[in-house]
Amino acid sequence: MKIAAWSGPRNLSTAMMYSFGSRSDTIISDEPFYASYLKTTKLEHPMRAKILKSQSNNPNEVVESCNSPIPLNKDLWYQKHMCTHILDNISLTWAKQYTNIFLIRHPSRVIRSYELKRENPTLDDIGFKQQLKIFNNLGGIVIESSDILKSPEKALRTLCRHINIKFDSKMLSWRKGGHKDEGVWGQHWYNAAHLSSSFGPPEGPLPKLPKNLTKLYKEAIPIYEKLSSHKIKI
Repeated sequence: MKIAAWSGPRNLSTAMMYSFGSRSDTIISDEPFYASYLKTTKLEHPMRAKILKSQSNNPNEVVESCNSPIPLNKDLWYQKHMCTHILDNISLTWAKQYTNIFLIRHPSRVIRSYELKRENPTLDDIGFKQQLKIFNNLGGIVIESSDILKSPEKALRTLCRHINIKFDSKMLSWRKGGHKDEGVWGQHWYNAAHLSSSFGPPEGPLPKLPKNLTKLYKEAIPIYEKLSSHKIKI
């Protein structure tokens, strides 16, 4: 089975990748379209030069890779994808054969976390708009990150049931320091994840955003609510 996990940034996506990467029957891929996204948009992200050198910059080559057989004779191929990386010139035909998972998180949490890493985020940066577009195209399973943190085992058992795979208790923990198959950008973006060996505690109250981010929140919240209406019950 090939699994595409669609997320915006700052959304428990790395922990979920580590979780699936702990399974002996699973191989992971980390944001395979990142380099092609940076080359096409010419955006100046942290570690841009290293990212461009680490992956194919050609989205057609990335699609071809996604269409290839599952590597290393594994049963599952878990691909972590940032919705922001899927530009209009990228066909999603390949993903129609995948099991698609959509990881969502409340906009106030996403915006606050993203701003700490990269100032003045826009709606295009945080991925909600792109995530809804991809969901409308592919369909799939929607799961809330806060539900996972409230009860990791229950949430993962529920998710595994929905995608018709057996739950593995190894998914509840991983080695500190990151995963050998993660992207080079982990040095910048995955600081907290590298210190973790399991899912963190339940999230607290929603953070208050500064006035300059109120407009962005108002743009994102109705999109989040549309996706949230499809989420599975944990």
